[in-house]
Amino acid sequence: MTGTGPTPTPTPTPTSPRIKVLIVDDQPLVRRGLSLILSPDPSFEVVGEAENGAQAVTLAHQLRPDVVVMDIRMPVLDGVAATGELAATAPGCRVLALSTFDMDEYVVGALRAGAYGFLPKDSSPEELSAAIRTVHVGEAVVAPRLLTRLISTYVRAPRGERPTPTGLGELTPREIEVWRLMATGLDNTDISGALDISLSTVKNYITSIFDKLAVRDRAQAVIAAYESGLVTARAAAADPGAGNP
Repeated sequence: MTGTGPTPTPTPTPTSPRIKVLIVDDQPLVRRGLSLILSPDPSFEVVGEAENGAQAVTLAHQLRPDVVVMDIRMPVLDGVAATGELAATAPGCRVLALSTFDMDEYVVGALRAGAYGFLPKDSSPEELSAAIRTVHVGEAVVAPRLLTRLISTYVRAPRGERPTPTGLGELTPREIEVWRLMATGLDNTDISGALDISLSTVKNYITSIFDKLAVRDRAQAVIAAYESGLVTARAAAADPGAGNP
């Protein structure tokens, strides 16, 4: 009888480091609720809670969290100002902004200040967990169409007053087209189909756009597109993907 030999011992899979999370909200019940949502998940470690932006900045420097879940409206120091301080002094902390309303002007301020994303407070526990993981790896977590609604509502400076993004003149015509489609709400797959190019090519264009515009992520690129006049709120609302260069 032919044997099959000893069964090989499975190679142990290294355990991924837990994502350290700091929760910031002025309402104790909200802080506790967020902690109770995240703590049972073995991929997260809630390292602390803060009740205002000033306390958040202090604790972030002490505890060195990977992700700061940051309420926007708080006393002492609001979430926008706290996000700006963390972006300047603790770049390793990635901020996920939260707000009661999904159309809140402070959210745009938080994205400008350096937040990696935004979620409304009525998001599901699964959406919160997924958003924290996305922010942790350095990607923007704002859904493209939600981001378009948000930016188009609050970025309305007259054309003559809009700032010109750094590096705008360095973009190629194709990069400008990809940037415009991104700003009008298309994700990478949509852009690939619209321009009949591969998904990897789209990603390469987007990386180049970020570098030339000196923006960190998709959220900041979309803000820059509206502020520069590349697209307008009316054009995006009427026909996503048919911006206004």
